[in-house]
Amino acid sequence: MGGPKLTPQNDTLGRIWENDKQYLHVNGSAANVSINPSMVKYPEGVTPEIAPNWVYATAQTMGDANVADLDFNITWVLPVDPDFTYFIRIHFCDIVSTSLNTLVFNLYINAENALMDIDLSSLTGFLDVPVYKDFVCNMSDGLNTLSVSVGPDKVAEDENVLLNGLEILKISNDAKSLDGVISVENFVARHEKKNRKIGFVIGSVLGGMVLIVLLGLCYCCCVVSKRSKTSHQKPSWLPLPLYGNSLTMTKMSAASGTASCLSLASCNLGRNFTFQEIMDATNKFDENLLLGVGGFGRVYKGTMEDGTYVAVKRGNPRSEQGLAEFRTEIEMLSKLRHRHLVSLIGYCDERSEMILVYEYMANGPLRSHLYGTDLPSLSWKQRLEICIGAARGLHYLHTGAAQSIIHRDVKTTNILLDENFVAKVADFGLSKAGPSLDQTHVSTAVKGSFGYLDPEYFRRQQLTEKSDVYSFGVVLMEVICTRPALNPVLPRDQVNIAEWALTWQKKGMLDQIMDKNLVGKVNQASLKKFGETAEKCLAEYGVDRPSMGDVLWNLEYALQLEETSSALMEPDDNSTNHIQGVPLTPLEPFENSTTVVNGARSCTDEDATSAVFSQLVNPRGR
Repeated sequence: MGGPKLTPQNDTLGRIWENDKQYLHVNGSAANVSINPSMVKYPEGVTPEIAPNWVYATAQTMGDANVADLDFNITWVLPVDPDFTYFIRIHFCDIVSTSLNTLVFNLYINAENALMDIDLSSLTGFLDVPVYKDFVCNMSDGLNTLSVSVGPDKVAEDENVLLNGLEILKISNDAKSLDGVISVENFVARHEKKNRKIGFVIGSVLGGMVLIVLLGLCYCCCVVSKRSKTSHQKPSWLPLPLYGNSLTMTKMSAASGTASCLSLASCNLGRNFTFQEIMDATNKFDENLLLGVGGFGRVYKGTMEDGTYVAVKRGNPRSEQGLAEFRTEIEMLSKLRHRHLVSLIGYCDERSEMILVYEYMANGPLRSHLYGTDLPSLSWKQRLEICIGAARGLHYLHTGAAQSIIHRDVKTTNILLDENFVAKVADFGLSKAGPSLDQTHVSTAVKGSFGYLDPEYFRRQQLTEKSDVYSFGVVLMEVICTRPALNPVLPRDQVNIAEWALTWQKKGMLDQIMDKNLVGKVNQASLKKFGETAEKCLAEYGVDRPSMGDVLWNLEYALQLEETSSALMEPDDNSTNHIQGVPLTPLEPFENSTTVVNGARSCTDEDATSAVFSQLVNPRGR
């Protein structure tokens, strides 16, 4: 798309890649974009045999075509033979975005929804990384053209679309033929007509007439049945697994075109909502109630019959990434309950839907209270309490289950606040079971969010609980500096908040870059302890980072220092300080210990086993 013709000499499989201009439905509706082919980075599972880098280095987009109508699609129309099935492979590579998660668009095949809310950077984790998607399309309606369209999503930051390449292959019919002149149905009908004519000439007996009448009745019944089915026919295309891998969570039925998803009934996920209840709660998924969009699908605000607000996460059953995240979240939520983890209320799996219903977090994500909105600034005490709550949730993930769980996507948008500003960790779609007792790490592909990724995990693809600790260190710096983890418009030495803030912290000058709303309102001893904690979390190597239990202890200590009277200046950590009559016993919070330090401090009463089990969701719902 948007590139020159590629000859067999330039393709490892000897294919010819035609320029798409002649197939555009509306000339001038798309604009060519390209990058140097050497910038294309093939991920695991995608090789130049899938498509040459020249294919992924060029694309058609509407970003430069002066198109502002969100209902406008770029459409390609290709001639095909009717009554055949076609294999369609569509190639994507985000070569137009300047940052992740800004380009979201939809794909249509023959005017039917094929893939909605496509976020390429969520699929790949990077820019300039190829990904492809396979479909099978049945042209049984007698159509002699096949259309492929891409259109912008209304909630996307960047009102743009992208398509890099398109392959269409004809699949042989039941007659083992690729000749489109005579279809299977016509072939059979012609022979039936010939036999019927011979039978009429030769046989004039009553039995023959009866047979014809019976055949006629059967034919009429079949026609009526076929028409009935046609009126409720599902889209004729079926998505195939990403990268050619199978997906155990969903299976597409070739007969009906519907998806049968993982049954949730056995997962102990609370109340089983009907689809009608979900429709009523969200006003038929009203876009005005949309809270957010991700690789899993969309999240809506809902209102139950009793007036309770909920968050409704509706998965996209045709998105492998979304389904994989749903399955992970189901597995996690079925065995996790904690005050500082977002609670699951119930689910709905009617009509092949994958819908999870959570408690509604009235104050939204932590990030919206730090920057980018007009919301009131948080006090230093509020920020400490929020960080402590999130740390408790992560500490529970790492230590509260039989096998530790690594979140893998700790960031300020995944820390949600309820109406009382109690912090709860959310979105377990990328979570991974931690290493067993005889292992030091889990080897796995790198997943997460840029700016928060543990550099050691990124380099070695070895995941540990300390990867969450690093990400949490970035969150701590965001809380004090109130700026994004990555900001490419800033000078080079300020783009990455972890590197930039660490430079100031090591100079003992963190107060020089802190939120201006906090200047003069923060206990310096508390700020010092907070900065030291963040610095330890952001250590280059995991072995040098504290456990989440140690991080929690130090944050609670920083809160105690903040609550101290103004007469107490910078206390000596080696002395005994009395805050509200409670002695602060000096500990060594950054020893790399796997045990819980002083259970009464790092694991509060609300984290006790009895309290945890008392928070189990009522199976009848709330």
